Amino acid sequence: MSLDLTRISDGRDVPPGLRRELIDCWIAVTNAGGAAGFPFPPVDDEDVAPAVDGLLARLTPQHARLLVARADGALAGWVFLARDPFRLVAHWGTLNHLQTHPAFRGRGIGSALVRAAREAAREDLGLEQLRLAARGGEGLERFYERLGWRETGRWPGALRLAPDDTRDEVLMLLAPL
Repeated sequence: MSLDLTRISDGRDVPPGLRRELIDCWIAVTNAGGAAGFPFPPVDDEDVAPAVDGLLARLTPQHARLLVARADGALAGWVFLARDPFRLVAHWGTLNHLQTHPAFRGRGIGSALVRAAREAAREDLGLEQLRLAARGGEGLERFYERLGWRETGRWPGALRLAPDDTRDEVLMLLAPL
């Protein structure tokens, strides 16, 4: 498998075809049970397209990156990286919506995207640390810990997925970059 990682820093550089692929990927990930921002599957275009458009509108060279992974030409996954807009905390960024298309799971795509996001944060945005919040109970802590992240706290019972399924939100940090 040939993997190509691309950094996009301006929403105007996202072709309509990629927008469609991002939407389709997010739908597939969510409907397969992935913890990528929509906790209540099933989702469809009506749910996901506005969220993708909102992320693309936030892309600016100074503040954000969309990192896209293609395997043999097909969209295999993506992640969104953003600098905090407030000067007091502008030295850190947030990683959001990491996802690997279900057809490409288990091939190191997610790990490659996290490593590429770390590099983009340091080299492109001059950041010193990255933060993220992950859904507890999915094994995501172990995934990120293998990539150098550490848990910094939890919001116990913050996420109610169903009346009998309440999860912690796990806060994680990657520093230094």
